[in-house]
Amino acid sequence: MLRAENVGAVRHADRVSPETTTTSEYGIVGVRDVDFTLDRIAPAADLAHLVERHWLVSWELPPGRTASVTLLGHPCVNLVLDRGVLSVAGIGSGRFTYVYEGVGRVFGTKFRPGAFQPFLGSPVSGLTDSGMLAEQLWGPPAAALAASMTGPVEELITQVEGFLRARLPEPDPHVQLVGRIVADLLHDRTITRVDDVVSRFDIPPRRLQRLFSRYVGVSPKWVLRRYRLHEAAARLAEEHDRPWAEVAAELGYFDQPHFTRDFTAAIGMTPVAYARACRRNEAALST
Repeated sequence: MLRAENVGAVRHADRVSPETTTTSEYGIVGVRDVDFTLDRIAPAADLAHLVERHWLVSWELPPGRTASVTLLGHPCVNLVLDRGVLSVAGIGSGRFTYVYEGVGRVFGTKFRPGAFQPFLGSPVSGLTDSGMLAEQLWGPPAAALAASMTGPVEELITQVEGFLRARLPEPDPHVQLVGRIVADLLHDRTITRVDDVVSRFDIPPRRLQRLFSRYVGVSPKWVLRRYRLHEAAARLAEEHDRPWAEVAAELGYFDQPHFTRDFTAAIGMTPVAYARACRRNEAALST
């Protein structure tokens, strides 16, 4: 049964505790209409060490109308069913805009950072800014799975989780280590540099870089910056009149020009322009 609470156009499934969360709930940014519904659903307990959540985006637009949403992705691999095609989507290093029309839906399973590597068997960096058909990884059974995924979201989740259980990899201690590091990058505001990770986890810098390249697909610096920018965009959207320099400082950016460069590169607007757009209700709440 889908358990969720309504929050406007976004419905949040029962959340895992903050201590075990490894991805933020932010990532939808920029100018958009609130004309779709986003459901987030927690995975089964026996898969929660590998899967962060399932999600479903659905919409129903009047004939002749199109809409779009811009996403600033997470450091996660997703298994995505879109228009009958099941694919493995790697991390997108930049913004991604999805255009939709008519009536439709997209279903996805978001893996925890690093947790897809044992399924893939090769460096996840090979999927960054790209992806592959699920059939390329798992053969005809993946194509059969895609063809059968036509029911309600509860059935989609049951089908995907059954498929994953049949292919569970052996436990990998590196996945657990990456999960602990990423959780700290997400939740601990005292971490402002990769050197802080090196010291906390007593791991040499080069080994840390290799670990993230193989298991996450991007660098630890990228993950840290992305999480902070997710939160910065959300705060500017929610607190229109708050000085952006104050937000930057709270998130560990003590060099304001550095924050402005990072924010503009990721979001496509300066912090000031983004806050103004939010004030005019042109930019959506980051969720």
